[in-house]
Amino acid sequence: MNIIIIGAGIGGLTAGIGLKQHGHQVTVYERVEKILPVGAAISIWSNGVKCLNYLGLTEQVKNLGGDLQQMAYIDGLSQDTMTQFSLQPLIDEIGQRPYPVARAELQQMLMQEFGMQDIRLGMNLVDIQENSEDGSDSIQAIFADGTIASADLLIAADGMHSIAREYILGKKLERRYAGYVNWNGLVEIDPEIAPDQQWTTYVGEGKRVSLMPIADHRFYFFFDVPVEVGLENDKSQYQTMLKQYFAGWCPPVQKLIDTINPQTTNRVEIHDIDPFNTWYKGRCVLLGDAAHSTTPDIGQGGCMAMEDSIYLIRSLAINTNSLDDALKRYQDVRSVRANDLVMRARKRSDVTHMMDPATTEAWYADLRKEDGTHIMQGILSNMVGNPLD
Repeated sequence: MNIIIIGAGIGGLTAGIGLKQHGHQVTVYERVEKILPVGAAISIWSNGVKCLNYLGLTEQVKNLGGDLQQMAYIDGLSQDTMTQFSLQPLIDEIGQRPYPVARAELQQMLMQEFGMQDIRLGMNLVDIQENSEDGSDSIQAIFADGTIASADLLIAADGMHSIAREYILGKKLERRYAGYVNWNGLVEIDPEIAPDQQWTTYVGEGKRVSLMPIADHRFYFFFDVPVEVGLENDKSQYQTMLKQYFAGWCPPVQKLIDTINPQTTNRVEIHDIDPFNTWYKGRCVLLGDAAHSTTPDIGQGGCMAMEDSIYLIRSLAINTNSLDDALKRYQDVRSVRANDLVMRARKRSDVTHMMDPATTEAWYADLRKEDGTHIMQGILSNMVGNPLD
């Protein structure tokens, strides 16, 4: 088939790579003229890594990943260790090590593997039309510059603000503010801030400060703060604001705030979208955030997009009754799993960010009694049901 993919993000590119491997002609159209990642890094849990392994990218993702050996929660004010444990039992259970990676480096690797010659940048999708009256059974993507691209299938991996989602559903879905703002970026690993092989999270007051090791001796960091939506976003004030938000927190947190470069730090107001079940219409199908926009609280957003890609690739390959049949099978399986994870992430977000103070304080108390078993069971439960189990 001749296939158009809208969006050169993680989901669109993984789908493109796999579809090319199955002999399809694939072109990716991306709105921006220059690829600038949203967010500094991404947690690729074992289910996501398995998707990349399936595409033959095992060594490539391994080279991008940090050496993540253990996990710890630290009281952000007192610096007491609440729980600390090895991730090896989880790795042994699932059969694959997770990798935190720099998002830009992952995206560049996927673009190179897909083929830069088949990526069209600066192409802003404005409309979709299907044509079956003349027997051609095609779909057209119409872009802001007047370009019209025709294909047998259009895969919309165009993110939370998806144009294709509105086309499929016949209405625009409103985003829901999750109640917190996230600042994130990259810094050099510093053992005075956190151990170099550990995912370290400082918690307290409904806030989080988290660090994960990625390749080339760097930490991915993020700060979460529950604040109202729509506040001024001034990079020159990031450190001052973070000092205020984390006043009284322990020395490693203060050193991290002093270390960050505000100009390369991202600030994101976290939103999600209520789950829905209709993922396709005719020859247009949704994938990734366009289908299931989630908060990042269980680290499965990117992994779900990759799972979508693998399942869609396989559905198109093995279900030969019709294109409609293959897309329906993809929709009916993936929507159930993805919608469940969207709601799990929403629930975890509320607990973590003190939407109910008593619930969050109870979670803090549980962390102090935790040996890692329950946390790893939770992480594993998010990965069970992926297309490569």
